Amino acid sequence: METVQIKDKRFGVYISSEEIQTKVKALADAINADYANKNPLIIGVLNGSFIFCADLFRELTVPAEVSFIRMASYEGTSSSGNVKQILGLSDNVFKRDIIIVEDIIDSGLTMKNILSHFKERGAKSVEVASLLVKPGSIKNKVEIKYCGFEIPDAFVVGYGLDYDKQGRNLKDIYQLKEE
Repeated sequence: METVQIKDKRFGVYISSEEIQTKVKALADAINADYANKNPLIIGVLNGSFIFCADLFRELTVPAEVSFIRMASYEGTSSSGNVKQILGLSDNVFKRDIIIVEDIIDSGLTMKNILSHFKERGAKSVEVASLLVKPGSIKNKVEIKYCGFEIPDAFVVGYGLDYDKQGRNLKDIYQLKEE
């Protein structure tokens, strides 16, 4: 198994880039079917989702717009439990169909806050597309309509996900190897 060193930690390949692209295409196909004759606003959550969001957006065949917000709740390899909005959205979401694109849903706290934000602003509908979901870690229940992969409660990096700001550029998703 291929491994990479990022700072003080070693990671092994967990999900290949080929598996990721196959899943991205399948998620886009589902969105294309669900949003035929609609114009959804795709909102990527920075920084982690930017690669997934771009790949997903390129696979969409329905008219769609894209924008980004930035939230923070991670410190090192674990969630801090605090969610802070860093960069807001300038697009009007009133009576819009919104799809929030996230790289990973862990505790669900960040997504719960994001969903609440858009519902309060009068969005017509708000759905979630997440590449990765950790069902065993979810403390705040959120409905994830478009789920890529369910993974165990282990730290992962690559394809936009980072460890201490490094590793986002890896094409595969790597899992932390226990020492």
